[in-house]
Amino acid sequence: MRLMQNTERATSETYRERLTPSLWMLVTIALAGPMVSLVFVPVGAEFALLLGAAVSLVLVSLSIMLSPKLRVVGTVLHAGRAHIDARWLGEPEEFVGDDARDRRTRDIARDGWHLLRGGIDGVIVVPVTDPADPMRSWTLSTRTPDRLAAAIRDARAAA
Repeated sequence: MRLMQNTERATSETYRERLTPSLWMLVTIALAGPMVSLVFVPVGAEFALLLGAAVSLVLVSLSIMLSPKLRVVGTVLHAGRAHIDARWLGEPEEFVGDDARDRRTRDIARDGWHLLRGGIDGVIVVPVTDPADPMRSWTLSTRTPDRLAAAIRDARAAA
């Protein structure tokens, strides 16, 4: 009998966040349903009401399900569809309030990669130390910049 060894490195997810739209954005998206209902009232009131409710439900559900995720898995930072090994990351900087607004607008890194979402106050900026990478930093929206920065620091230490 031969025992198989697990050759893959154990990877644990140390941070996970879905960048869902804010409550006000979800309400705005849901307002498409009543508009659809108004268009279909001449066909039938019940049909219009059901169609409007279905449109609101589908649009709100899709906006939540399709929103990007931030994850730190093992030594890899995932931001939406992009990912980078933590060994190529510098010291993360956390920003909230006016400082975060400035980092999203006036002081945004022109040579960096960005995953920014409206309605999310916090921002984290992580320098990229890979000389072959054309992006010099990653700027990410997050609701918990302190927790994401700590997860990145732990991943860097493990890398």
